[in-house]
Amino acid sequence: MVNALSIVRETCGLENISRCIRLNGYIASETNFHEQPTVLNAASDLLREIFGERGIHTRTAIGVAVLPMNAPVEIDFIFEVRQTTDGQPRGGAPTGIVQ
Repeated sequence: MVNALSIVRETCGLENISRCIRLNGYIASETNFHEQPTVLNAASDLLREIFGERGIHTRTAIGVAVLPMNAPVEIDFIFEVRQTTDGQPRGGAPTGIVQ
């Protein structure tokens, strides 16, 4: 998660994020484990801590048998980036959405 936020910071600046739209979490877990949303709470809490109200998002927590490189959790985001008056994203981001 910290790596992804670093990319956002370098690409367009955290201050230029108008909101976090979505957070998806994939949690490697056994078939009898049903607490995937609880595992993802820390990521949601961190986004809320960093962005305040702009960090409130929809989310999906999905249990999977295995993830690449045996990672325990994989997370992806969709952020909305503020645009300049000429309609271009601030900070040189290629689109209005950073994934």
